[in-house]
Amino acid sequence: MSSGPLHVCRYCDESIADPDDAVRVGHEPGNSGPGWDIWAHRAHVALVRPDPVGTAILARVLITRALRRDN
Repeated sequence: MSSGPLHVCRYCDESIADPDDAVRVGHEPGNSGPGWDIWAHRAHVALVRPDPVGTAILARVLITRALRRDN
C-alpha cells in the first residue's frame, strides 16, 4: 500500500500510482479554503491545459475593464 497521498492526473483523470511519476503542474485556489495542487503523469505534463471556462470568464473581465478605462 502506498504511504503518500493519492494524486489524480489532470489530463487523463487516472490515479498516479508511482509517486516518482507525479508532477505538480499548478495550484487552484479555493473559495473558502487553501485550494489544492494539480498533478499530472510525467508524460502528460505538456498536455495539461487551463480550464477553458475559467479562461473565457477571465478574458471577458479583462476586456470589459480595458474598454471602461477613462483615457
